[in-house]
Amino acid sequence: MFRKVLVANRGEIAVRVMRALREMGIGSVAVYSDVDRNALHVRMADEAVGIGGAASSESYLVVDKILAAAQQTGAEAIHPGYGFLSENAAFAARCEQSGIVFIGPSSTAIEKMGSKTSARSLAKQAGTPIPPGTEESLSSADEAKIIAREIGYPVILKAAAGGGGKGMRRVDREEDLEAALRDASSEAERSFRSSDVYIEKFIVRPRHIEIQVLGDQYGNMIHLGERECSIQRRHQKVIEEAPSPFLATRPDLRNAMGNAAVAAARAAGYYNAGTVEFLVDESGAFYFLEMNTRLQVEHPVTELITGIDLVKWQLRIAAGEALTLRQQDISLRGWAMECRVYAEDPDNGFLPSPGEITALSVASGPGIRLDSGVYQGWKVPLEYDPLLMKLAAWAETRAEVVARLERALEETHIGGIRTNTEFFLDLLGDEKFRNGALHTGFLDEWFPRRKRHEFSALEMQLLHQSATLAATERKTSAPSQPARSKWKEGLLR
Repeated sequence: MFRKVLVANRGEIAVRVMRALREMGIGSVAVYSDVDRNALHVRMADEAVGIGGAASSESYLVVDKILAAAQQTGAEAIHPGYGFLSENAAFAARCEQSGIVFIGPSSTAIEKMGSKTSARSLAKQAGTPIPPGTEESLSSADEAKIIAREIGYPVILKAAAGGGGKGMRRVDREEDLEAALRDASSEAERSFRSSDVYIEKFIVRPRHIEIQVLGDQYGNMIHLGERECSIQRRHQKVIEEAPSPFLATRPDLRNAMGNAAVAAARAAGYYNAGTVEFLVDESGAFYFLEMNTRLQVEHPVTELITGIDLVKWQLRIAAGEALTLRQQDISLRGWAMECRVYAEDPDNGFLPSPGEITALSVASGPGIRLDSGVYQGWKVPLEYDPLLMKLAAWAETRAEVVARLERALEETHIGGIRTNTEFFLDLLGDEKFRNGALHTGFLDEWFPRRKRHEFSALEMQLLHQSATLAATERKTSAPSQPARSKWKEGLLR
């Protein structure tokens, strides 16, 4: 096993990885930009190295600086988290060339699955269903029109090197296709430095269901069930759950999707943790969407229903250990649901809300998990994704987990900035959501019927008291004795 690992990320995912490292007795190295000097992940690490300016292009995305920090500190491996360099095949290759272990799949597997057209082709070869469309980038608007006529409207244009909803355009009629192709290509070029776009049939009102896979370097691979990620805005996931309410009563469909995910991953020579994403229509037909060659933001819900620590298995597999789990060992227990808590204003177009967190009181109690990257007094920077924390709940049933998550959101107070916690309370109270009638266009249909959550007088009193108490404790608390480690000292600041 490694003695020291550098975490090439920030925020809650860097904290999550460092906690696993600490439990395994592995030293941790943080990297930070100028605005992250006092970030929680820096305070928690055993060592920390500054890597440059606030812009990610000057710090977290600079491969040479990340590798230099690893070499400077003697880190034997790098965990990329998600985002930034996590799906960058060139970065994984540089790690391999430098003798530093990249905690993830091989650079070859990342490259194969990084191109959406290449991934579609691999999935098709593996027998995994794909939506009708092209397996190569479009060469012209005329070609796009011919293919669209063959597969039928609506169609969707997608960036071949894309992700996160960028470079995507739905087209419902031929007269709009040429302009949409120009827009998609232009956005793809700006976002990914590649204007390549492909076309596929648009699946109307699908569910977005993904399968977690885990494999070692010796050919052993399993899946850990599914996550339902249909609640999205602008193609970005907002709330996730496991299992899917659609698959909960369809074990045969779950097995078919799990087998298809494993087949697609094997076709790329994949190992470590990864996620194969599918669109599922109302009839239960499923289609390969893409593969994320990294740990997912929503991995906690899988950990909660399986009892398996994905980060620790990432580390073991990267260190050369064989996977001791077999498919028959995997059982799904209960229900888990996760909210992504952002510094944003849902009532103002979800615009980011940077600034100082002046008060912080978070939920706890039975079945609650909080993956957080912030603390009271921390100034949320404008330069990065405004994800603050992930609030997850586990219970025996879906109805119970919704109630538990509502309770946790009501207990959570973040002062000084706007967040989306009340937005989640509104959503969890919706009857259609409670019934599990989900699809990727759910939020667009829900907003016009949105009902505001009303806090009771008692809830408002408790929120005020908890916020006041948290602010008082921050002003008056101090370590009663010297901290035994830098990690502990960081938590006590």
